[in-house]
Amino acid sequence: MRFELIDRVIDATDDSLVATRCVTAAEEYLADHFPGFAVLPGVMMLEALAQAGRALVRRLDPAPGASRLVVAEAKNVKYGTMVRPGQTLTVTVKLTGRADAGYAMTGEGTVDGQTAVKGKFVLAPPPPDTFDPAA
Repeated sequence: MRFELIDRVIDATDDSLVATRCVTAAEEYLADHFPGFAVLPGVMMLEALAQAGRALVRRLDPAPGASRLVVAEAKNVKYGTMVRPGQTLTVTVKLTGRADAGYAMTGEGTVDGQTAVKGKFVLAPPPPDTFDPAA
């Protein structure tokens, strides 16, 4: 199953990218998180940051490997306001440097001007012995 958590890129520079995700009640993972009070799971917010980061890397390096980057490290990830169906999560990622074969970034996701998620993360190629479902 593939989750697309970026609907559109709003702005991009050489070292940052802003994108949005309109959360709808039709997203199947919301049915169980939580019944009667659906909220976007924190791991999906972090994945939205990662997908925005991959989009930024693809702008810098359009080689096919850029889309295969995984979250190799996540630090200081903090969650704030909840993201509910009908709301738009706006994510901003910034490239802060290179980390070995990966890309160090900071990211923040906001809803109506309030922080929903923020943290630092590294996107890197998966280890060579990792299962590759695309193979």
